[in-house]
This record gives sequence, structure tokens and C-alpha cells, in this order.
Amino acid sequence: MVHLRIVAPRSNCSHVLELLEDTETVVNVAYFKDAVMKPPGDMIFCDVATRDVSLLVADLRELNVDREGSISIEEIDAEIGMGSTDLHRRRRDDIGAADPVVWENVARRTSESVELSHSFLIFMALAMQIAAVGIYFNQPILIVGAMVVGPDFGPIAGVCVALVQRDIRLARRSMRALLVGIAVGVVLCFFTTLLLQWAGALPKDINFDLHTLTRFISNPDFFSVYVAVAAGVIGVLSLTTAKSSVLVGVLISVTTIPAAANIGVAAAYHDWSTAWGATAQLLVNLTSIFIAGFTTLYIQRRRYVRRRRAHLRDPSRRDAGLPIGKSRREGDKGYEPSVH
Repeated sequence: MVHLRIVAPRSNCSHVLELLEDTETVVNVAYFKDAVMKPPGDMIFCDVATRDVSLLVADLRELNVDREGSISIEEIDAEIGMGSTDLHRRRRDDIGAADPVVWENVARRTSESVELSHSFLIFMALAMQIAAVGIYFNQPILIVGAMVVGPDFGPIAGVCVALVQRDIRLARRSMRALLVGIAVGVVLCFFTTLLLQWAGALPKDINFDLHTLTRFISNPDFFSVYVAVAAGVIGVLSLTTAKSSVLVGVLISVTTIPAAANIGVAAAYHDWSTAWGATAQLLVNLTSIFIAGFTTLYIQRRRYVRRRRAHLRDPSRRDAGLPIGKSRREGDKGYEPSVH
């Protein structure tokens, strides 16, 4: 279940209430007249089944609630009551057709994780520093730690979401954050390795081929693609279903951060074969994750688009003053870009 807080102008409030009353999966509707001062309007609370949140929000946007008021979305961890129990019972047999993705939340999570901020660069740089130490001393536990700390999956997911929604601005922001973060981390690994060599903390030469526990970082093979594809699918599913604990497992399984760190370390030791191998590993992982993530998200989005198109023909839309068979805001670039 999801809780909605709707601020609607008085002129539209009757249509909003009609829409909520005619939507089968909406319960616990509460209406407060003139409860909002800035902007002036009425306050409406309701609970809705997760699978129908995006459909309902799309209808509310057709009523211009997003322009003249606001819509807040909050996940409900647990709800006890007859309304929610009956709703769950009605939807239980429809689980195979359910679309549990709240696309507005996906957009919010993605937007928050693709900003090229100081904290993002610090996390990227320090994650690669941890990975570099693991590479120096053949310590896989440090490699795992670097994977967990690295924030690189946020921009990767951002690119996948941007491609599915045809959002060029989001794609540029995501790629910029990812590429700048990787570049900064690689350069810092290169210079810190030289500094540690000069200070005597590292040997003058390292034979990376003898590091059997971490050699996989610079040796891409079939299983590099295999794991990256699986991680891309699971990563996107964790994003769309808000399973953050699953995302941690995804980060541990993909060697993007260690591979990038290995480029800087190997370059500092003039081991160009290892540096090129790490570069290949990085490109293989990123490409595989991008393709798998995009495909998974595209399939999920197409399921929603089909449901949205079917919903546009629902006669109950007429009571809310909405047209039947088409969207009132069709052609608006900021509205459902992948539906058209």
C-alpha cells in the first residue's frame, strides 16, 4: 500500500474526489476543505494499492494537480484494517498481472543518485583507494569492501532509466557523474601509488600475475559478462522495488570500482598489459550492466504502458472530467514520455 497526500485547488477538488471514489483500489479517503494556505487549496489523504499508484498519479496529473497543487507519495510498511485487508484479498489472485513499480519513486531515487556532488566524488575516490590497497597486497576482502562503498550503480541506473524514458538531460547527468567519478578515482590511484612508492610503503615492482586472488580484476572472460548481466537485472529490480538490501549484493558482485582502481595502479607500475586488461574488464562490466538494466526496465515500463492505455478507456474517467481513450496531456514532453 502507498499513502498519497494531495493538495488540490478548489476548482478541481470535486473531480479529484470523483476519481478517488471511482478507483477500486483506493481506500481511507479523507478530505479537508480549505486546509492548505500556500498555495490555497484543499487537502486530501488516501491509500492506494502499489500496482495502481502510477495510473492514479497519471490521472491526477491530467487534472493538473501537479501544476496547481502537489502530490506526495509515501510507502506504507504495514497497514491493519478492513479496507486494506479486503483490498489485499481482491488483488491476491491478480498477482501475476501486478505491476508493483511506482514510477514516480523510481524517478526520484534515480535523480537523487546521479548528482555529481563532492560527496559522490569522495565516495568514488575512497572506494578506489580501498580497492588499490587490496590490489597491492592481494587481499580480496578489501576488494569486496571497495565494491560496497562505491556509489557507481546510481549513475548506471540513471542511464538505464533515462534511456527508457527518453530523458536526454538525465542521461547526460548520469554519464557525466559516472565518467568524472571514474576518471577522478583512476587519477588519484595513479598518483597515490607513485607517492607510496616514493615513501617506501610499496615495492618498486609488483608482479600482478602472481596475485592469484585478485588477478580476475584485469582478466575479463565469459563469466565477467555472465555476472554483470545478472547484476544489471537484479540491480534494476532492486531499484524499482526498493529492495536496498539486494542492491548491496549487486554492488559486491560487480568489479567496476576495482577494475577502475587497477587501471591507475597498473599504470603507475608501467604494467600496461594489466592496465589494458583492467580497462577491458571495466568496459565489459559497464556495457553488460547497461544492456541488462535497460532491457529489464524497458520490459517493466512496457507492461505499465499497456495498462495505462487500457486504463484510458475506463468509463470511470468520465466522472472525473477526463476524456475516454486518450490523455488530456498527450503530447506534453514532461508527461509519460515513453507512452507515445
